[in-house]
Amino acid sequence: MEKAARLFALLGLVLAVVLVAREDTSALWALLKTAGVGLVAAGLFHAVPMVANARAWQVLLPGATRPSLGAMARNVWIRESVNGLLPVARIGGEIVSFRILRLDGVRVAPAAASLVVDMAISILSQLGFSLLAVGLLVALKGPVGIAGQVTLGLLAMVPLVALFILVQRAGLFAKVTGLLDKAASGRLAGIMAHSARIDRASKAMYRRTGAITGCFLWQLLGWALGSGEIWLALWALGHPMGLVEALVIEGLIQAVSSAAFVVPGALGVQEGAFLLLGGALGLDAPAALALAAARRLRDLVVFLPGLVAWTTIRKVKAA
Repeated sequence: MEKAARLFALLGLVLAVVLVAREDTSALWALLKTAGVGLVAAGLFHAVPMVANARAWQVLLPGATRPSLGAMARNVWIRESVNGLLPVARIGGEIVSFRILRLDGVRVAPAAASLVVDMAISILSQLGFSLLAVGLLVALKGPVGIAGQVTLGLLAMVPLVALFILVQRAGLFAKVTGLLDKAASGRLAGIMAHSARIDRASKAMYRRTGAITGCFLWQLLGWALGSGEIWLALWALGHPMGLVEALVIEGLIQAVSSAAFVVPGALGVQEGAFLLLGGALGLDAPAALALAAARRLRDLVVFLPGLVAWTTIRKVKAA
Protein backbone atom coordinates (compact mmCIF):
# COMPACT_ATOMS: atom_id res chain seq x y z
CA MET A 1 0.00 0.00 0.00
CA GLU A 2 2.84 2.37 0.81
CA LYS A 3 4.45 1.78 -2.59
CA ALA A 4 1.10 2.24 -4.34
CA ALA A 5 0.49 5.48 -2.42
CA ARG A 6 3.88 6.82 -3.50
CA LEU A 7 3.15 5.92 -7.12
CA PHE A 8 -0.26 7.61 -7.01
CA ALA A 9 1.30 10.64 -5.34
CA LEU A 10 3.92 10.89 -8.08
CA LEU A 11 1.34 10.54 -10.85
CA GLY A 12 -0.88 13.12 -9.15
CA LEU A 13 2.02 15.54 -8.82
CA VAL A 14 2.83 15.14 -12.52
CA LEU A 15 -0.81 15.80 -13.40
CA ALA A 16 -0.91 18.90 -11.19
CA VAL A 17 2.28 20.27 -12.78
CA VAL A 18 0.91 19.65 -16.27
CA LEU A 19 -2.38 21.38 -15.44
CA VAL A 20 -0.56 24.43 -14.11
CA ALA A 21 2.06 24.54 -16.87
CA ARG A 22 -0.50 24.55 -19.68
CA GLU A 23 -2.19 27.68 -18.32
CA ASP A 24 -1.04 31.28 -17.94
CA THR A 25 1.34 30.85 -15.01
CA SER A 26 2.19 34.56 -14.86
CA ALA A 27 -1.48 35.39 -14.26
CA LEU A 28 -1.67 32.64 -11.62
CA TRP A 29 1.32 33.96 -9.68
CA ALA A 30 0.01 37.52 -9.94
CA LEU A 31 -3.28 36.42 -8.36
CA LEU A 32 -1.53 34.59 -5.53
CA LYS A 33 0.78 37.54 -4.88
CA THR A 34 -2.17 39.93 -4.75
CA ALA A 35 -4.13 37.69 -2.36
CA GLY A 36 -1.20 37.39 0.06
CA VAL A 37 -2.18 36.93 3.69
CA GLY A 38 -5.83 36.79 2.70
CA LEU A 39 -5.29 33.19 1.64
CA VAL A 40 -3.70 32.42 5.01
CA ALA A 41 -6.77 33.84 6.74
CA ALA A 42 -9.01 31.71 4.50
CA GLY A 43 -7.00 28.63 5.43
CA LEU A 44 -7.15 29.36 9.15
CA PHE A 45 -10.95 29.57 8.88
CA HIS A 46 -10.82 25.78 8.59
CA ALA A 47 -10.69 25.73 12.40
CA VAL A 48 -14.42 26.61 12.41
CA PRO A 49 -15.70 23.48 10.58
CA MET A 50 -13.21 21.39 12.56
CA VAL A 51 -14.92 22.46 15.80
CA ALA A 52 -18.31 21.49 14.33
CA ASN A 53 -16.90 18.07 13.39
CA ALA A 54 -15.45 17.71 16.86
CA ARG A 55 -18.86 18.36 18.38
CA ALA A 56 -20.43 15.85 15.99
CA TRP A 57 -18.01 13.17 17.18
CA GLN A 58 -18.29 14.20 20.83
CA VAL A 59 -22.06 13.61 21.03
CA LEU A 60 -21.53 9.94 20.14
CA LEU A 61 -19.37 9.22 23.16
CA PRO A 62 -20.96 8.27 26.50
CA GLY A 63 -21.03 11.20 28.89
CA ALA A 64 -18.89 9.50 31.54
CA THR A 65 -15.90 9.12 29.20
CA ARG A 66 -16.47 12.08 26.89
CA PRO A 67 -13.42 14.37 26.46
CA SER A 68 -13.94 18.14 26.37
CA LEU A 69 -14.80 19.89 23.12
CA GLY A 70 -11.30 21.36 23.05
CA ALA A 71 -9.74 17.90 23.32
CA MET A 72 -12.03 16.56 20.59
CA ALA A 73 -11.19 19.53 18.33
CA ARG A 74 -7.48 18.85 18.83
CA ASN A 75 -8.10 15.21 17.94
CA VAL A 76 -10.01 16.14 14.74
CA TRP A 77 -7.22 18.57 13.82
CA ILE A 78 -4.57 15.87 14.12
CA ARG A 79 -6.75 13.28 12.34
CA GLU A 80 -7.30 15.58 9.37
CA SER A 81 -3.61 16.51 9.35
CA VAL A 82 -2.51 12.89 9.12
CA ASN A 83 -5.08 12.06 6.44
CA GLY A 84 -4.39 15.26 4.52
CA LEU A 85 -0.59 15.19 4.37
CA LEU A 86 0.51 11.58 4.76
CA PRO A 87 0.08 8.67 2.28
CA VAL A 88 -2.34 6.75 4.51
CA ALA A 89 -5.42 6.45 2.22
CA ARG A 90 -7.47 8.43 4.77
CA ILE A 91 -7.26 5.59 7.29
CA GLY A 92 -4.12 6.45 9.24
CA GLY A 93 -5.80 9.48 10.74
CA GLU A 94 -8.48 7.28 12.31
CA ILE A 95 -5.82 5.05 13.86
CA VAL A 96 -4.07 8.09 15.33
CA SER A 97 -7.43 9.40 16.59
CA PHE A 98 -8.06 6.12 18.40
CA ARG A 99 -4.70 6.41 20.14
CA ILE A 100 -5.42 9.98 21.20
CA LEU A 101 -8.83 8.97 22.59
CA ARG A 102 -7.12 6.27 24.63
CA LEU A 103 -4.58 8.80 25.90
CA ASP A 104 -7.51 11.03 26.88
CA GLY A 105 -8.92 8.23 29.03
CA VAL A 106 -11.63 6.81 26.75
CA ARG A 107 -12.02 3.03 27.02
CA VAL A 108 -11.20 0.80 24.04
CA ALA A 109 -14.77 -0.16 23.10
CA PRO A 110 -16.39 3.32 23.05
CA ALA A 111 -13.28 4.81 21.41
CA ALA A 112 -13.27 2.32 18.54
CA ALA A 113 -17.06 2.31 18.21
CA SER A 114 -17.28 6.11 18.08
CA LEU A 115 -14.68 6.17 15.31
CA VAL A 116 -16.43 3.69 13.02
CA VAL A 117 -19.88 5.20 13.66
CA ASP A 118 -18.55 8.73 13.14
CA MET A 119 -16.92 7.58 9.90
CA ALA A 120 -20.17 6.04 8.61
CA ILE A 121 -22.21 9.14 9.44
CA SER A 122 -19.49 11.34 7.94
CA ILE A 123 -19.77 9.51 4.61
CA LEU A 124 -23.56 9.81 4.77
CA SER A 125 -23.52 13.53 5.62
CA GLN A 126 -20.95 14.27 2.94
CA LEU A 127 -23.11 12.42 0.44
CA GLY A 128 -26.09 14.59 1.36
CA PHE A 129 -24.01 17.77 1.27
CA SER A 130 -22.54 16.96 -2.14
CA LEU A 131 -25.98 16.13 -3.57
CA LEU A 132 -27.17 19.50 -2.26
CA ALA A 133 -24.22 21.14 -4.05
CA VAL A 134 -25.14 19.37 -7.30
CA GLY A 135 -28.74 20.58 -6.99
CA LEU A 136 -27.59 24.15 -6.41
CA LEU A 137 -25.22 23.95 -9.39
CA VAL A 138 -28.07 22.83 -11.65
CA ALA A 139 -30.28 25.61 -10.26
CA LEU A 140 -27.56 28.17 -11.01
CA LYS A 141 -26.22 26.96 -14.37
CA GLY A 142 -28.67 24.38 -15.68
CA PRO A 143 -27.88 20.69 -16.34
CA VAL A 144 -24.13 21.06 -16.96
CA GLY A 145 -22.20 17.88 -17.77
CA ILE A 146 -20.18 17.73 -14.57
CA ALA A 147 -23.37 17.79 -12.47
CA GLY A 148 -24.65 14.59 -14.06
CA GLN A 149 -21.31 12.80 -13.70
CA VAL A 150 -20.95 13.69 -10.04
CA THR A 151 -24.58 12.75 -9.35
CA LEU A 152 -24.09 9.28 -10.82
CA GLY A 153 -20.96 8.80 -8.72
CA LEU A 154 -22.72 9.92 -5.55
CA LEU A 155 -25.77 7.73 -6.15
CA ALA A 156 -23.47 4.74 -6.70
CA MET A 157 -22.18 5.33 -3.16
CA VAL A 158 -25.62 5.04 -1.54
CA PRO A 159 -25.77 1.21 -1.42
CA LEU A 160 -22.14 1.08 -0.26
CA VAL A 161 -22.85 3.45 2.62
CA ALA A 162 -25.98 1.50 3.54
CA LEU A 163 -24.00 -1.76 3.49
CA PHE A 164 -21.26 -0.23 5.63
CA ILE A 165 -23.79 0.79 8.29
CA LEU A 166 -25.64 -2.54 8.17
CA VAL A 167 -22.40 -4.48 8.56
CA GLN A 168 -21.49 -2.38 11.59
CA ARG A 169 -24.85 -3.05 13.20
CA ALA A 170 -24.54 -6.76 12.42
CA GLY A 171 -21.37 -7.15 14.50
CA LEU A 172 -18.53 -6.47 12.07
CA PHE A 173 -15.60 -6.77 14.49
CA ALA A 174 -16.70 -9.98 16.17
CA LYS A 175 -17.38 -11.73 12.86
CA VAL A 176 -14.04 -10.74 11.32
CA THR A 177 -12.13 -11.64 14.48
CA GLY A 178 -14.00 -14.96 14.66
CA LEU A 179 -12.76 -15.87 11.20
CA LEU A 180 -9.22 -14.89 12.14
CA ASP A 181 -9.47 -16.88 15.36
CA LYS A 182 -10.42 -20.02 13.44
CA ALA A 183 -7.45 -19.51 11.14
CA ALA A 184 -5.22 -19.05 14.22
CA SER A 185 -6.56 -22.21 15.91
CA GLY A 186 -8.26 -20.36 18.74
CA ARG A 187 -5.32 -18.23 19.81
CA LEU A 188 -7.19 -14.89 19.49
CA ALA A 189 -9.64 -15.29 22.36
CA GLY A 190 -8.56 -12.03 24.02
CA ILE A 191 -8.95 -10.06 20.79
CA MET A 192 -12.36 -11.64 20.23
CA ALA A 193 -13.51 -10.37 23.61
CA HIS A 194 -12.42 -6.83 22.68
CA SER A 195 -14.19 -7.14 19.32
CA ALA A 196 -17.42 -8.24 20.97
CA ARG A 197 -17.31 -5.22 23.30
CA ILE A 198 -16.72 -2.88 20.34
CA ASP A 199 -19.70 -4.38 18.52
CA ARG A 200 -21.92 -3.94 21.58
CA ALA A 201 -20.77 -0.33 21.93
CA SER A 202 -21.45 0.35 18.23
CA LYS A 203 -24.96 -1.11 18.45
CA ALA A 204 -25.63 0.92 21.59
CA MET A 205 -24.58 4.11 19.77
CA TYR A 206 -26.86 3.41 16.84
CA ARG A 207 -29.76 2.91 19.27
CA ARG A 208 -29.21 6.45 20.61
CA THR A 209 -31.15 8.12 17.80
CA GLY A 210 -30.76 11.57 19.33
CA ALA A 211 -26.96 11.26 19.30
CA ILE A 212 -26.94 9.86 15.75
CA THR A 213 -29.17 12.70 14.53
CA GLY A 214 -27.08 15.27 16.37
CA CYS A 215 -23.86 13.85 14.90
CA PHE A 216 -25.32 13.99 11.37
CA LEU A 217 -26.54 17.58 11.75
CA TRP A 218 -23.28 18.82 13.27
CA GLN A 219 -21.34 17.15 10.47
CA LEU A 220 -23.63 18.67 7.85
CA LEU A 221 -23.02 22.06 9.45
CA GLY A 222 -19.28 21.37 9.34
CA TRP A 223 -19.40 20.65 5.59
CA ALA A 224 -21.41 23.84 5.00
CA LEU A 225 -19.03 25.94 7.11
CA GLY A 226 -16.16 24.64 4.98
CA SER A 227 -17.55 26.70 2.10
CA GLY A 228 -16.49 29.76 4.11
CA GLU A 229 -12.88 28.94 3.20
CA ILE A 230 -13.75 29.02 -0.49
CA TRP A 231 -15.70 32.28 -0.11
CA LEU A 232 -12.85 33.99 1.74
CA ALA A 233 -10.20 32.70 -0.69
CA LEU A 234 -12.18 33.94 -3.71
CA TRP A 235 -12.58 37.34 -2.05
CA ALA A 236 -8.82 37.50 -1.38
CA LEU A 237 -8.08 36.52 -5.00
CA GLY A 238 -10.24 39.35 -6.31
CA HIS A 239 -12.89 37.02 -7.75
CA PRO A 240 -15.70 37.28 -5.17
CA MET A 241 -18.67 34.96 -5.50
CA GLY A 242 -21.78 34.38 -3.44
CA LEU A 243 -22.01 31.92 -0.58
CA VAL A 244 -24.14 29.60 -2.72
CA GLU A 245 -21.41 29.36 -5.37
CA ALA A 246 -18.82 28.75 -2.63
CA LEU A 247 -20.99 25.97 -1.21
CA VAL A 248 -21.27 24.37 -4.66
CA ILE A 249 -17.49 24.38 -5.09
CA GLU A 250 -16.85 23.02 -1.60
CA GLY A 251 -19.45 20.28 -1.89
CA LEU A 252 -18.21 18.98 -5.22
CA ILE A 253 -14.50 19.32 -4.40
CA GLN A 254 -15.07 17.28 -1.23
CA ALA A 255 -16.86 14.61 -3.28
CA VAL A 256 -14.04 14.41 -5.83
CA SER A 257 -11.32 14.38 -3.15
CA SER A 258 -13.06 11.56 -1.26
CA ALA A 259 -13.45 9.53 -4.45
CA ALA A 260 -9.70 9.94 -5.05
CA PHE A 261 -8.77 8.80 -1.52
CA VAL A 262 -6.06 6.46 -2.86
CA VAL A 263 -4.15 9.50 -4.16
CA PRO A 264 -2.37 11.24 -1.25
CA GLY A 265 -3.86 14.70 -0.86
CA ALA A 266 -5.86 14.11 -4.08
CA LEU A 267 -2.83 15.54 -5.90
CA GLY A 268 -3.68 16.50 -9.44
CA VAL A 269 -7.25 15.27 -9.11
CA GLN A 270 -8.22 18.20 -6.91
CA GLU A 271 -6.58 20.71 -9.27
CA GLY A 272 -8.44 19.23 -12.23
CA ALA A 273 -11.72 19.40 -10.31
CA PHE A 274 -11.17 23.07 -9.46
CA LEU A 275 -10.59 23.80 -13.15
CA LEU A 276 -13.81 22.02 -14.18
CA LEU A 277 -15.93 23.56 -11.44
CA GLY A 278 -14.41 26.98 -11.88
CA GLY A 279 -15.20 26.87 -15.59
CA ALA A 280 -18.79 25.83 -14.88
CA LEU A 281 -19.22 28.77 -12.50
CA GLY A 282 -17.51 31.38 -14.67
CA LEU A 283 -14.00 31.39 -13.18
CA ASP A 284 -11.13 31.58 -15.65
CA ALA A 285 -8.36 28.98 -15.46
CA PRO A 286 -5.79 31.10 -13.54
CA ALA A 287 -8.40 31.98 -10.88
CA ALA A 288 -9.50 28.35 -10.56
CA LEU A 289 -5.91 27.16 -10.18
CA ALA A 290 -5.22 29.95 -7.69
CA LEU A 291 -8.19 28.68 -5.67
CA ALA A 292 -6.72 25.18 -5.81
CA ALA A 293 -3.39 26.60 -4.64
CA ALA A 294 -5.22 28.29 -1.76
CA ARG A 295 -6.50 24.87 -0.67
CA ARG A 296 -2.94 23.51 -0.76
CA LEU A 297 -1.77 26.48 1.30
CA ARG A 298 -4.51 25.67 3.81
CA ASP A 299 -3.12 22.16 4.11
CA LEU A 300 0.32 23.52 4.96
CA VAL A 301 -0.87 26.29 7.30
CA VAL A 302 -3.31 24.10 9.25
CA PHE A 303 -2.23 20.49 8.81
CA LEU A 304 1.56 20.76 9.09
CA PRO A 305 1.28 22.15 12.65
CA GLY A 306 -1.22 19.33 13.30
CA LEU A 307 1.48 16.75 12.57
CA VAL A 308 3.82 18.61 14.91
CA ALA A 309 1.12 18.58 17.59
CA TRP A 310 0.74 14.80 17.30
CA THR A 311 4.49 14.32 17.66
CA THR A 312 4.48 16.57 20.73
CA ILE A 313 1.56 14.72 22.34
CA ARG A 314 3.28 11.36 21.84
CA LYS A 315 6.48 12.64 23.45
CA VAL A 316 4.65 14.22 26.41
CA LYS A 317 2.54 11.13 27.09
CA ALA A 318 5.56 8.85 26.75
CA ALA A 319 7.42 10.94 29.33
